[in-house]
Amino acid sequence: MPDSSPATAPVPATAPPPSLPVLFGSFLSVGLLGFGGVLPLARRMIVDQRRWLSAAEFTDTLSLCQFLPGANICNVAVTLGGRWHGPAGSVTALCGLLAAPIAVVITLGAVYLRWRGEPVVAHAFAGLSAAASGLVLSTGVRIASPIRNRPRAIAVTAATVAALVLLRLPLFVVLILLVPISIALNRRQA
Repeated sequence: MPDSSPATAPVPATAPPPSLPVLFGSFLSVGLLGFGGVLPLARRMIVDQRRWLSAAEFTDTLSLCQFLPGANICNVAVTLGGRWHGPAGSVTALCGLLAAPIAVVITLGAVYLRWRGEPVVAHAFAGLSAAASGLVLSTGVRIASPIRNRPRAIAVTAATVAALVLLRLPLFVVLILLVPISIALNRRQA
């Protein structure tokens, strides 16, 4: 008789949709723990821990959310909340995501205003900047992993990086130029 204990049972690729309280609590923890680097923690929570989306689904959702105006992670929260619970889910996920950071920013802003002239504060912020940059870079590598075997997607990614970093074109211009090209290339691939 096969062993069906939780340790050996197969884990589904994606889990059932979360309830509103679970949605709020999950995004609240991401917002609280991810100060300065929410996207890596959100991806880990959504894909690896909760299994609400596959890695490819997360990359697709994030791609759409990056094209929309506003903060990418807020767009992800609104999109996923709306996907599962309509407008109530969107509001719930967004409130969960923003509640802790708003409280932390207000508190840190007051502390910074009081001690901003201290060298230790300047050094602390420089260290935080380096750590946040590392988080963004590592998340970019993980988010790009689903396209590593898609040469057309890699070409669009390289063109995007070149346009932004080397040519220093504004993001809006790059999107206007490369999104139609990417859509056409992916349409042919399907």
